Amino acid sequence: MNTWMKVARSYIGLKEYPGSANNPTIMGWASGLGTKLLGMVYGADSVPWCGLFVAHCIKTAGLPTAPIAVRASAWEKWGQACSPTIGAVVVFKRPGGGHVGFLVGQDATRYRVLGGNQSDSVNETWIEKSRAVAVRWPAGQVPPKTPLPKLVGGGSTSTNEA
Repeated sequence: MNTWMKVARSYIGLKEYPGSANNPTIMGWASGLGTKLLGMVYGADSVPWCGLFVAHCIKTAGLPTAPIAVRASAWEKWGQACSPTIGAVVVFKRPGGGHVGFLVGQDATRYRVLGGNQSDSVNETWIEKSRAVAVRWPAGQVPPKTPLPKLVGGGSTSTNEA
């Protein structure tokens, strides 16, 4: 398993805090990445944080992040295009915005995605393949040739990761 996926998996179960409270771990990611890299002042975990989560995992692995990393759409052109494989960054479109996370598996019509801000937490969820707009791998790194594993597709499908 690559470094950024080890980092991502270590946060499974982490949740944003309800109301005006903020999870200090999420806010620490924003502080550590900084306003220049994020492209904005990040002031609350109620602000979408899927891009922040991906940026934290990628940067912790010692790799460059997307410019304006807090925006899911910024990851569409990051790195290099690749075939779906475990650990690839996948970008989705949804009404009102986008979503970004890491691929972990697939069934016939859906990707299994490890991501942040999925139901306000870090978890794995199913997202329709038809919503994917990019599958990316860090520039200068050779993506594995191993295809994304087929999983038994139980569970509901996310329609809005906001």
